[in-house]
Amino acid sequence: MSTVTGTCSLLPQFRSTDFPSSTASKPYCFTSIPRTFRFRCQSTNTDEKRVKSMNVLDNASNLLTNFLSGGSIGSMPVAEGAVSDLFGKPLFFSLYDWFIEHGSVYKLAFGPKAFVVVSDPIVARYILRENAFSYDKGVLADILEPIMGKGLIPADLDTWKQRRRVIAPGFHALYLEAMVQMFANCSERSISKLEKLLEAKNLQGEQELELDLEAEFSNLALDIIGLGVFNYDFGSVTKESPVIKAVYGTLFEAEHRSTFYIPYWKFPLAKWLVPRQRKFAKDLKIINDCLDNLIKNAKETRQETDVEKLQQRDYSNLKDASLLRFLVDMRGADVDDRQLRDDLMTMLIAGHETTAAVLTWAVFLLAQHPDKMKKAQTEIDAVFSQGGITLESLKKLEYVRLIISESLRLYPQPPLLIRRSLKSDQLPGGYKGDKEGYQIPVGTDLFISIYNLHRSPYFWENPDVFEPERFLVQRDSNIEGWAGFDPSRSAGSLYPNEIVSDFAFLPFGGGPRRCVGDQFALMESTIALTMLLQKFDVELKGSADSVELVTGATIHTKNGLFCRLKKRSHIH
Repeated sequence: MSTVTGTCSLLPQFRSTDFPSSTASKPYCFTSIPRTFRFRCQSTNTDEKRVKSMNVLDNASNLLTNFLSGGSIGSMPVAEGAVSDLFGKPLFFSLYDWFIEHGSVYKLAFGPKAFVVVSDPIVARYILRENAFSYDKGVLADILEPIMGKGLIPADLDTWKQRRRVIAPGFHALYLEAMVQMFANCSERSISKLEKLLEAKNLQGEQELELDLEAEFSNLALDIIGLGVFNYDFGSVTKESPVIKAVYGTLFEAEHRSTFYIPYWKFPLAKWLVPRQRKFAKDLKIINDCLDNLIKNAKETRQETDVEKLQQRDYSNLKDASLLRFLVDMRGADVDDRQLRDDLMTMLIAGHETTAAVLTWAVFLLAQHPDKMKKAQTEIDAVFSQGGITLESLKKLEYVRLIISESLRLYPQPPLLIRRSLKSDQLPGGYKGDKEGYQIPVGTDLFISIYNLHRSPYFWENPDVFEPERFLVQRDSNIEGWAGFDPSRSAGSLYPNEIVSDFAFLPFGGGPRRCVGDQFALMESTIALTMLLQKFDVELKGSADSVELVTGATIHTKNGLFCRLKKRSHIH
């Protein structure tokens, strides 16, 4: 039995464009059922030579794997294949194919390194919640530490425990309620821009506007994170600044580091000798200088008080209602400038990427299902006829919230979670796995495939179908160890989560290291989508197949999501 092997870095942020294409895999494109692969290729002599070179690489990699890592992880199913299987399509699609073939827990080996891939809610629940402190972020922390420092995502367990206690209270109810209006104001700024562009088209005799909505969502998300987290208006919807360019430069570098096999940026003198590393250092300095000034200003006007009083502030009338203000004013909290900067950088990058991606795929899916778009618009019209956006109106937008959740199910952000075992452990076998479970040694790297969990045919009905209504329906379980899907388990929650699905739905992770800003991201996505659909009908410019996919920190498009916007003729 041959293992899946390779010499490339096996990390969660793979991009199909980072690898040479094989004959069977030119630029990857997909519909709303991404597992239906469609490859565009022409057989040429060059392609044939590339296939031969791939065979040589596969054989060499197989030998290396079998010699160095064949027995490093205990007896569990081993995925079969070759390194060339990964070229031309994102990693998580291959992980899905091997999941269907080999089961919910299997070993995947690349060169001298072996990994465990988990696609089962029972096993995911064990790693993320039941035995969470026996695992850390592993290689993910190695990649992100130069950018996010000791922020919540890459932080070691001790640092994470301290910062989580400080940051989590900041996302309290009154703060989120105040943010609703800010989300609406920023979204209105984006909508006004689109309306002006469409009016200009109308003057030219055209009735529709063509543009890249992914880029617009990216700008909007950056503005929202800036104002909500550290009271800085990027104004990226209407202008471009050195700080905005630096933010995007940093994001691109994070993706590059996650897909490059050799961490050359760690070599002495690399940050001075390598042009892209010089640019990265410059970008990072621009952002850090901006954050340092904001922290300094917040500290100069510090009003120290207890966390309970901070959570009772009248945020609706507070000039600076940012999370930074909360963290600086918290009595007894560690307000070390570097740690604050790491926290803010983490939320800037993680929050921006997630929201832009969620909105992109929500529109992509709705454009292919005009009946569901119309249903959402009918709900929006009814809610808006009673007034503007408030927290109460947000609660009434049930169907729009379900659309956001279903978009996250089909296109999870990120599609993979990474963990590393801090000690030897016995994983559960999961559904159809070994009842005795699987022994793993200390230092084992694990991929929890959120994409596989969300599309598992064992835990979801019609898993590849866009069906927002599915979250309203209870699903009893006939699977031992899994409690099924029950919306009543998290009564009062605006959005479904890992509790109602017993870890079959993990849009923001689960357990103690679950994303602290989940409600912030979900609410801003809901409001932005609501305000877009209230004013416009949206169609894809081309076919769904023409939208090519790449994965970085999130799943996003290769060349943008180009759409046609038309002014709605009947707006209530």
